Amino acid sequence: MPEEVLFETENTQSRTDIAAYLRTVADKLESGEPITLSAGSQSVTLEPPARPVFEVKAERETSSTDRTETSVEFELEWKEGEDGDDGSLAIE
Repeated sequence: MPEEVLFETENTQSRTDIAAYLRTVADKLESGEPITLSAGSQSVTLEPPARPVFEVKAERETSSTDRTETSVEFELEWKEGEDGDDGSLAIE
């Protein structure tokens, strides 16, 4: 299935700013409100269903120059017009 990127941005921010951004997304999810992402001239509004798939991934990548990059990714995924299944996850 072809992928269409609707929005993408990447920049360095403080942990405090990132936490505030994630908190806003969490508040929108909890209240059932649409989530609008915007940066520069880009903007997209998404309406996740009540039960989207939630993926959490932690990775460590080592380049050919032995530089190591660690990342954590949080992803919400859903088929348009459908709700997701039950699942469990704990973040401590």
